[in-house]
Amino acid sequence: MKRFALIGAAGYIAPRHMGATRDTGNVLVAALDPSDSVGIIDSFFPDADFFTEFERFDRHIDKLRRQGAGVDYVSICSPNYLHDSHMRFALRSGADAICEKPLVLNPWNIDGLQEIEADTGRRVNTILQLRVHPAIIALRNKVAAEARDGKHEVDLTYITSRGHWYLQSWKGDEKKSGGIATNIGVHFFDMLHFIFGALQENRVHLREDTRAAGYLEYERARVRWFLSLDVGDVPEGPRSAGQRTYRSITVDGEEIEFSGGFTDLHTLSYQEILAGRGFGLEENRVAIETVAHIRSAPVGTGGEVHPFVGKVLA
Repeated sequence: MKRFALIGAAGYIAPRHMGATRDTGNVLVAALDPSDSVGIIDSFFPDADFFTEFERFDRHIDKLRRQGAGVDYVSICSPNYLHDSHMRFALRSGADAICEKPLVLNPWNIDGLQEIEADTGRRVNTILQLRVHPAIIALRNKVAAEARDGKHEVDLTYITSRGHWYLQSWKGDEKKSGGIATNIGVHFFDMLHFIFGALQENRVHLREDTRAAGYLEYERARVRWFLSLDVGDVPEGPRSAGQRTYRSITVDGEEIEFSGGFTDLHTLSYQEILAGRGFGLEENRVAIETVAHIRSAPVGTGGEVHPFVGKVLA
């Protein structure tokens, strides 16, 4: 049985980590969050110690380590801009880290974390859950096995509507979240790299607080992508039926269905990490470089433009 600590216990994704810790037969011994709205812990580990101040949490984790009862893993579900610091804390506390996406906001942060891994002998593991989704693995294997001269034509559309609260939270602050492409899109960009190989071109056609779009070219695919938090961008048919989220990924005009199977992906990710097969720092580099470029690249309109962009700019 491994001993876990959790940073960001009040966050949206934290229950997935609590469930994965429980379902892999391990125990959560301590949790941290500035917010005390963490009653969900009772459903998983009611005996876990809880802290709202990092300094007290730090002291507790260090005391456990000195008593020979330190934690083996620190799961990190904190706001994006704090991931780097919290991973450093985990490694220096003698634990491995399990960090939610995006791993960091900028690619050079990966280099610093690799140095700390070397210094401490501990490891950073990341949640890249789409890499363990059976449908995505099957598509990757199919693409790798085929003999093909040209590249696949891919359209990625992801609209996940959010209320007015979003832009007032840390997620609406680009310096803290990295913006929509980083906060909402990074795991899709990692998935594209995972399936279609090295990134060769990255152009940005639209960049707003609630929308972003562009063109990516990989070894084996040309990709038009569109991300939005605006319910008005959901196509009229689904929207009139009350649907507030729309996700579509087509490859050469054929829809890739992977809506099912999401509920167990964190547990599967934990199983892989505990078996020594987790995704480490270097696996994240291409996706982090992708979103960092999207944040700073000039916005243009040439090239392969996603059809939803025209509707937004009309």
